[in-house]
Amino acid sequence: MKFAVIGGTGLIGSQVVSNLNAAGHEAVPHSRSTGADIISGQGLDEAVAGADVVVNLANSPTFDEASPAFFETSMGNLLAAARKGGVGHFVILSIVGADQVPELDYYRAKVLQEHLLAAGPIPYSIVRATQFMDFMDAVLSWTADGDTVRLPATPIQPIASKDVADAVAEVAAGAPLNGIRDIAGPEIFSLDELGRFILSRKGDSRTVVTDPTAGMFAVVKGDVLTDKDAHLAPTRYADWLS
Repeated sequence: MKFAVIGGTGLIGSQVVSNLNAAGHEAVPHSRSTGADIISGQGLDEAVAGADVVVNLANSPTFDEASPAFFETSMGNLLAAARKGGVGHFVILSIVGADQVPELDYYRAKVLQEHLLAAGPIPYSIVRATQFMDFMDAVLSWTADGDTVRLPATPIQPIASKDVADAVAEVAAGAPLNGIRDIAGPEIFSLDELGRFILSRKGDSRTVVTDPTAGMFAVVKGDVLTDKDAHLAPTRYADWLS
């Protein structure tokens, strides 16, 4: 099959392209640098022409109140181009528990993206992933101050980007779900516990202080960012760090 992978040069997109091509498909990465502008719509008809499947992995450049407008505009343009091109399957990547954290602008934006896809004219699949292992260093940096890192005890279930890409490629190559597949890492940690584990494994002497008000994940209530019933990926955090 032929795949148009929007955002195909990013962390997940580049791995999805590699996986699909390795499986014998034709997967073509598209981004602004290749002439496909999802905000203006320029180059999108050409990008999706002849594609059986569109995989949209493009992300908002900000995580603030501007992010809903990004997804509304980009999805409108991509769905119009995909419909015009006769695309038979449209895939996006979202977040486990996104609909349970309305306090976060970006999570509301991802839920909007899901709704736009589900209400659109094309058979679809939504892959919802838990938090990426690859981003945990950034999470620690948000609330680092000198020798201290402040983190809430929010439960998370981190997943390796490779496992996310594997799942997205698998879903994209299959029949449309017309629904959601949740994927998650094999272990659940509290965020403060994971912070201590990461710093210890890296020989970092900073101290993690449990602070229920610290950082973006402080607004998350309960264990909504985890899913014990999800499709569990194989990579454990200790192995990923190695």
